Amino acid sequence: MKAIVVTDQAAGMKGMTLMERPDPQPSINDVVVRIHASGFVNTELDWPSTWTDRLDRDRTPSIPGHELAGVVTALGYGTTGLSIGQRVFGLADWYRDGSLAEYIAIEARNLAPLPGDVDFTAGASLPISGLTAWQGLVIHGRLEPGQRIIAHGAAGAVGSIVTQLARELGGYVIGTGRAADRDAALGFGANEFVDLDNEALEAVGEVDLVLDLIGGEIGKRSARLVRAGGRMVSIVGPIEEHPKDGVAIDFVVEADRAQLTEIINRVRDGRLRTNIGTIASLDDAVAAFNPTERRPGKTVIRVRP
Repeated sequence: MKAIVVTDQAAGMKGMTLMERPDPQPSINDVVVRIHASGFVNTELDWPSTWTDRLDRDRTPSIPGHELAGVVTALGYGTTGLSIGQRVFGLADWYRDGSLAEYIAIEARNLAPLPGDVDFTAGASLPISGLTAWQGLVIHGRLEPGQRIIAHGAAGAVGSIVTQLARELGGYVIGTGRAADRDAALGFGANEFVDLDNEALEAVGEVDLVLDLIGGEIGKRSARLVRAGGRMVSIVGPIEEHPKDGVAIDFVVEADRAQLTEIINRVRDGRLRTNIGTIASLDDAVAAFNPTERRPGKTVIRVRP
């Protein structure tokens, strides 16, 4: 099969290569999925799991990409809950070969059914963004109606889903980003917007929840805005500065079939809009991941029609 492969961490995304790799075989509780569309997160090549296995052994050449949508073509021994020919979408294991390929072997529990009225491209754009938003707001953030939340990167692939879901849950959303992102963030439902380059974040006052997708100095300043009893939830690693009288949580997103189903149902009935930017073929994926200018939205690789 054709796949995008990486072998040299220092080379970054410019080191991606399209090449032939052996077709994957299903292990116990696995399925093999013929991939129609795949998502990719730019920071993947900084993750240790891209380069080593759980015992810290080199596992290159490795196939990146962890979001996928496609059709089940084979079942491993003992696999239940899915069937051959079924449309699915989901989140691949961090330590296994990923989804920038024509096929993938993946644990069945990491997948959910993809309804026939949802395009494969939309399905592949949702697993990381949707699950991060759900787990950050509902599971870890415990957002309640009427609470004020800072949603960093509100026009981005993850932040736009955070913004929409937080509004549905009854939150008052303060989106952040660059000046050029203002209209997009407000379009996704942010109640107000802060241009982090030119406006004072501190002017928003106290908030109940910060969902931090940035970290660094912005993360530290955000922590100081969390009210007593509030929460700071981060997906960018250990929190450097904790809220003075609040709770600090950092988490790594996990696959969850029930949550994926909640997300896709919201896409079907219009409560959530996907935020897809560039769509490219597998042959053009390396160029798509190395753009010469900033591109808004999620880049999705369309592996086959």
